[in-house]
Amino acid sequence: MNVSYFPGCTLKNKAIDLDRFARESAEVLGVTLEEIENWQCCGGVFTTARDEVATKLSSVRALAEAKKKNRPLVTVCSACHNVIKQTNHAMQTDAEFSSKVNRYIAPEEYDGSAEVLHYLELLRDVIGFDRIKEKTVKPFRGKKIAAYYGCLLLRPGSVMKMDDVENPKIMEDFIRAIGGEPVVYPFRNECCGGYVTMESPEFAAKKSADVTRSAASAGAEIIVTACPLCRYNLVKNGSPVPVVYFTELLAEALGIKEDTDEKID
Repeated sequence: MNVSYFPGCTLKNKAIDLDRFARESAEVLGVTLEEIENWQCCGGVFTTARDEVATKLSSVRALAEAKKKNRPLVTVCSACHNVIKQTNHAMQTDAEFSSKVNRYIAPEEYDGSAEVLHYLELLRDVIGFDRIKEKTVKPFRGKKIAAYYGCLLLRPGSVMKMDDVENPKIMEDFIRAIGGEPVVYPFRNECCGGYVTMESPEFAAKKSADVTRSAASAGAEIIVTACPLCRYNLVKNGSPVPVVYFTELLAEALGIKEDTDEKID
């Protein structure tokens, strides 16, 4: 099975290994991530101003390309996923916005009908967690793993529609599929402070510390996140336990990631 793939800027630069793990893991599971040609940065944040069109055009073009090939558009970064999914929703529900966008990209047109999937949804809804369990060769038996959702993966719930915003389970089910023991803790849905780092590094550090200390106090030995920017922020601000990306865990479980500097003991 082939799907269209939007890697995003971070996974092409600072987090290139996380992109590699995503691609190689997908191949083991029978899916090829076919990178969209000439993709551009999603902008990193979805601006809510209805007359702001230019920053959303890269997302529209990626969506249109996936639609042309009649494939779902898969993202791995939560920030990219949030921007693309919200842009697609705006194309579906806001006629004025859609009209402006289509005037920009004319003679091409896009109607908002592409399917947008986060890689976690690909694992759950297309591949299936049972299949992942079957393919796992190095299960994380006995390892207590805390899922960190952050603020972008699930919100706004009416648009993202990935899981219950207040009581999600998609990452916990993923952890079980690779043999780990999920740890549920109070701050798993809270913001890490990444978007205010430049304005108030002290506040951002406090937000990150709240998350990592909450997970550690609940018994977590590892924190896993689906946002490379969250991972960077939590690590930068001194997590008491290792913080890893979910594709790292997947690659390790499938036997792809071995003897690397990031290996989880």
